[in-house]
Amino acid sequence: MLAQQVYERYGKNRILTATPAELTLMLYDGCLKFINMAISAVDENDVERAHNNIRKAERIIDEFQATLDHKYQVAEDFDRIYVYVKRRLVEANLKKDRDILDECAEHVRSLRDTWREVMRKAGNGSSNGRMAGEA
Repeated sequence: MLAQQVYERYGKNRILTATPAELTLMLYDGCLKFINMAISAVDENDVERAHNNIRKAERIIDEFQATLDHKYQVAEDFDRIYVYVKRRLVEANLKKDRDILDECAEHVRSLRDTWREVMRKAGNGSSNGRMAGEA
């Protein structure tokens, strides 16, 4: 019980002290985690658990879409990717299709890995919450 409380406190502090770039990385990791949990549930024919985890992944994709700054062209590119992944997640949920979930995981993994590389090249972020090069 105590170990669980310590772990929860650590997780909460990690979120509260994270830079915006680190929070984005955490969301990509969370989305992947939920997709992988859905894959496991589909493999075990646990329809409810698959549905719940796919919906959690969908909500993270929704959040990514909602926070895009559309004054930049790259936002339109990301929006198209997010729309596609969201559509495939909905389809995977309707069909409980592992192959579609694998595809979604690959797209999210690619986005996450790209974001991680951007963070690395930008110096990860500073104490003021901005990535290097941000005004």
